[in-house]
Parts: sequence; C-alpha cells; structure tokens
Amino acid sequence: MQLLFLTFSLVLTHHLTGAARPEKCASRCDVSLCPSLRCPGGFVLDRCNCCQVCLSRENEPCGRKDDASCGEGMECVCRCKTEQQVCGTDGRSYSNVCRLKAASRKAQQKGRPEVRQAHKGACRPPGAAKIPPISPRYKFNFIADVVEKIAPAVVHIELFIRHPGFGRHMHLSSGSGFIVSHTGVILTNAHVVTTRAKVTGRPQLRVQLHDGDAYEAAVRDVDRKSDIATIKVNPQKKLPVLSLGRSADLRPGEFVVAIGSPFALQNTVTTGIVSTVQRDGKELGIMDSDMDYIQTDAIINYGNSGGPLVNLDGEVIGIHTLKGTAGISFAIPSDRIQRFLTEMHSHNKGQRSDHSPNFPVDSSGVLVQQVIPNTAAENEGLQAGDVIMALNGQRVKTTQDIHEVLRGDRPLLMEIRRGSNDLLFNIQPQVIPR
Repeated sequence: MQLLFLTFSLVLTHHLTGAARPEKCASRCDVSLCPSLRCPGGFVLDRCNCCQVCLSRENEPCGRKDDASCGEGMECVCRCKTEQQVCGTDGRSYSNVCRLKAASRKAQQKGRPEVRQAHKGACRPPGAAKIPPISPRYKFNFIADVVEKIAPAVVHIELFIRHPGFGRHMHLSSGSGFIVSHTGVILTNAHVVTTRAKVTGRPQLRVQLHDGDAYEAAVRDVDRKSDIATIKVNPQKKLPVLSLGRSADLRPGEFVVAIGSPFALQNTVTTGIVSTVQRDGKELGIMDSDMDYIQTDAIINYGNSGGPLVNLDGEVIGIHTLKGTAGISFAIPSDRIQRFLTEMHSHNKGQRSDHSPNFPVDSSGVLVQQVIPNTAAENEGLQAGDVIMALNGQRVKTTQDIHEVLRGDRPLLMEIRRGSNDLLFNIQPQVIPR
C-alpha cells in the first residue's frame, strides 16, 4: 500500500512540477503506465511520443529538454497568439482572448455562466454610445447572430488508433458534431466515428469543444445506412446544446447556416439557401436509400461532415453528410434524426447490463468494429465496418442476440451488409487457446 501511494505521489509530482524526464525513452511504449489526465486546454504527446500530457497554457513553462535553449536571462513560456483587447460578455475588458478564456474557465468552475467574446476591442464605458439600432450593421447581420448562438455547441471530432507495435497515434478521420444534451451526448455522422478500413489497434475518439476543452468519447448508437451516430463525452460541467427543428416545415429558398471543421479548421461558417427539401437518395446514386435529403448551396467540405445545418432561429434542420459538385451539398433532415434518437432511446431503455464483449449497436443489425487477426472470421473475409444482420437465419439486433447463437460450436451462416451489398459467410467457430 505504501509503495502504491509513493508511486502515485511521484507521478502526481512529475505532472504538477514538470520534474526532469528520463534521459532515454523506453524501447517500446507501454500505454498502461501512462497517467489518466483531464486537460481543459487539450492534449499533446510527450517527447517519447507515448503518453498524452496536458498542453501548456499562457505563462506556463513550455520548453522541453530537447528544445533549443532560451537566451540569457529569458525563459520559454506560452504566449497568446493575439494581443488584441477583447470585451467579454461579463462586461469586462481583457488584454487578449486567452485571458478571457481563462476567466471563463474559472467562472464555470464556480458555477457561473461562461464568458464569451462580445466583440473585439475594449468594452465601452457605461453610458457610452452603442451601435445605433438604425445602423445596417446592427440590423442586417442576422447570420452573425445565428453563429453566436450556435457555435458554443459545435464540436470537432477526431478518430485515430494507437498502433500496438509503435505506440503512436495514427489519424483515421475527422469531422464535426453538435451537442444535444447537457450531459455530453453528441450527434454526428456514422462515417465520422467508424471506419471501414482494416486497422490494427483500438480506435479512439477525441472531441474538442468550442472553448478548447478536449475529451475522449465513446460511440453510443450507430445507423450506418442513414449515416447517423451518437457519441458520449463525460464533461465536468453543463454543456451548451442545440435543439432540433422540424425539417418538414422547411421551404426552398430559406436561408441556412452551415458550421463545422473543414480540413480541421474549427468553427468555419458558410451560408446559403435551401435548394430543395426532398432530393431522393437514389438520384444521388445511393441505390438502397430510403431517405430524401435536403439540398443546399452552402459550401460543405471534408471535415464539415456531422456538423449542423441550421435555420435563422438557430434550430438544427439537418446534418451535413454529402458533398456533390461546387454549390451542391446535402444534409440529413432533422425529422429523420429525431426518429433515430427516439428509436435508439426505446431500444437502449430495454437493454440490460452485460459484461460480455460488446459491439456498437446499429439500427439494422450489429456493427463489427474490429476483426481479430488470424481468426476464423478474418480468414473467411469478415471486415471492420460490416453489419451483422442475421446468424443461422435468426435476425440479430443486439450483442446479446449474438452471444445466444455463439454458445454452440456448429458452423455459422452469417448474413452481412457491407455498404449497399448483402453477403453470406460460412464460418466454423474455433476455440481460442488461453
């Protein structure tokens, strides 16, 4: 017990004081020895490219052992990239946006509202003239008003794996999402948080919020056919949320706003109009589609996927999912999203806890997240991203359904959906030696 306490103390002291690192990195990264951290400012890999450590914030030491030395009488510290004054929503002026964010974190820790940037430049003294209501800037910047309302609930999502041989993070994909519950449920596209590629290693999700806080996330529900998914983070505070509007009320010609992280550039805003509210998926080449998409001319690029398409009331009326040619993009209607959430809530409500190996639930089957190398499943051609529809003629909807069939040792006739194709596999279960 004393040894365990001493080890924990040493790790904690190392983290808090930045104690000297070992001279050499281990020949192999053992992630089980990495401390579990919560870093409001985000993460970065340590100098050995093994463990995640907290990013330094303003005025914290940032020079590493192998970095160039600072000049005489100087020390390496983090500095805010911008030195322009900003005015906070609390009515106070801050020397830069970093100071404002620090004040916001401190306020939230004490249960007070977050502090956001009201405008660039110092706050106007009490009684000073404000922008006159008759100013065109005041009257017609309705897009900026919408963005200010929705941006805090939009997140950036990264999917990566930690390679078991090299111990390094390998980036798989990135996209956007938006928060739909104060406790951390996030809506996004299924293709953002899952991969069809054959990978070795455990997929991991990282979510970065609008205020810079970063969290690991877990996949909750997935519908590959509709390309909708929910993921969950565990925040230490109440999160801002977006509400779903009614896409059935949408009219061609309405203004819409798209926000997301194209090319990993967070909180990028584009705007446009609704071109049509019922673009049949089959017209887009998705032959097994049963969905009518919203078509818009708002620019949606790689990385926007999973982000919200909102109306001028700030209500989500779609999720970005497809990009056509320039000026033609498509979104999943919010009414379809609401149906997905309702079905998943009913499905999960009836499930009991199970300590057996778990699979992500797909609305039409069970999603295969990873295939273990050198097993019968891999030898027969099963791939990560496949959806198990039926086993030996029995439809499967949950992990429990699969465990029931696998209790025997007879051959399995497995019906798989891969993309738009339905495939059959004959698999002979094998005993895995312990």
